[in-house]
Amino acid sequence: MTNDTAAPAPPGAGERGPRGDALVAGGVGTVGAGAAAAPESGPGEADALSIGRRIRHYRTERGLTLAQLGAAVDRAASQISAFENGRREPSVSLLRACAKELGVTVADLLDPRPVDARQALELEAERNQESALYSSLGLPHVRVKSQPTETLEAIVGLQRALGRVLEQRAATPEEARRANRMLREQMRAKDNHFPDIEAAAAGLLATVGYDSGPLTQRQAAGVAEHLGFTLHYVPDLPRSTRSVLDEKNNRIYLSNDTSAGQDARSQLLTTLASHILEHTTPKNFQDFLLQRVEANYLAAALLVPEKSAVAMLQTAKKNRQISIEGLRDQYGVSYETAAHRFTNLATAHLDLPVHFMKVHNSGTIYKAYSNDGLPFPTDPLGSVEGQYGCKRFTSRTVFTTEDRFSPYFQYTDTPAGTFWCTARVLPGGGDFSISVGVPFQHVKWFWGQDTPHRSESRCPDPTCCRQPPAELAAKWEHASWPSARTHASLLAAVPPGVFPGVDTTEVYQFLERHEPHPPL
Repeated sequence: MTNDTAAPAPPGAGERGPRGDALVAGGVGTVGAGAAAAPESGPGEADALSIGRRIRHYRTERGLTLAQLGAAVDRAASQISAFENGRREPSVSLLRACAKELGVTVADLLDPRPVDARQALELEAERNQESALYSSLGLPHVRVKSQPTETLEAIVGLQRALGRVLEQRAATPEEARRANRMLREQMRAKDNHFPDIEAAAAGLLATVGYDSGPLTQRQAAGVAEHLGFTLHYVPDLPRSTRSVLDEKNNRIYLSNDTSAGQDARSQLLTTLASHILEHTTPKNFQDFLLQRVEANYLAAALLVPEKSAVAMLQTAKKNRQISIEGLRDQYGVSYETAAHRFTNLATAHLDLPVHFMKVHNSGTIYKAYSNDGLPFPTDPLGSVEGQYGCKRFTSRTVFTTEDRFSPYFQYTDTPAGTFWCTARVLPGGGDFSISVGVPFQHVKWFWGQDTPHRSESRCPDPTCCRQPPAELAAKWEHASWPSARTHASLLAAVPPGVFPGVDTTEVYQFLERHEPHPPL
């Protein structure tokens, strides 16, 4: 499948085994040569480290050694050093004694502001090294006070840069929606057609002797064998994955649970796709989404090969009988895969602009793509996924039909013109619908063009379907109090990790259990 720009979910087949975890970073900023560096969060309150640095500053300013200050306040030099390095917090009485000996006030020692640019660098570097982020990297602790200022600036600059990268990888919902929008724009610019991936699929199909019709299970397994992988169906696949690819031992692990009803060919091919496309560890969430799209695209291009599918669709267009069902039945794939694949080929080979939607029965748009001008609802960041589709759209009215077996067709008049759509409710509970459509001037090529069903959408005008009629509002607005069914993901951040949602520890333990051992 190709247009996998859905609201982020745990990754499935196609992602390789995790190569690391994203870590949440603290404040970030920029450091220029010779510039004073200060944390973006501001000075805050005094802590043991800032107090200790103030004691050191005033001690060296007065020319006192650790031993001399210690003797004056009845403390060992090692204790004064521990205070200055922030390892211990001085008592109020000791602060008073130090302030008196150093010729300053207690308030001077409790001031959290760095005394100069150098101290600002030291404080930030020390705090960064004490963070969970730095500890998780397994790097040595740098003696900050002994570093030249130029070196210290470089260290702090690298810490901040690392923080920015990992903070982006943490993928807040806003960052995920922004990345999703940018990816959709890239797909629209390409008409959702990727020639390089099509060529890779054609080359692999030739190696397994594919000729026509549905790709067999044996041929799909032949692709894995051609690439040097063996297949292993196991009962204990990590719960956060649909498959695991072991590149060390050239193994592919898939679930032996057949109750889920998944297409075994699709899962296998999507698992192989990232290896075939030579994906590397995602640099950010946008990179992760692009890799998902490419992996799903390659799997679909293997299941519904471009050359034969285009020939079939061109014949169907000539006969004015294009249908998603025809593509589905010819290649033995799911309706959703056939709909996705049609969007890959329609514009590039048939000169047809199209739109696609996967919509939940609540009205929430789960996936979307268009290059035909259909007006999608968007949030302030320009994201479509997660928004409510118009109740008049075919993707939603299909839920009201009694006949769930036959395709449903509808014309919809919108502010951007009239569009024709065909839609199906997916099997397995009826939670989602898939709809594909074109502008009115292109409907003549499709089976179902003679449908009597017609609707009118005025969205984004709120009076279309988002606001209740005035008479109902007047009657019930102050006489009702519904209890909302809050979605569990409403306030949740995108799952962390290089591959969001994957439990890295669980995956590594799984691979350790299944690693083959050499014969004795």
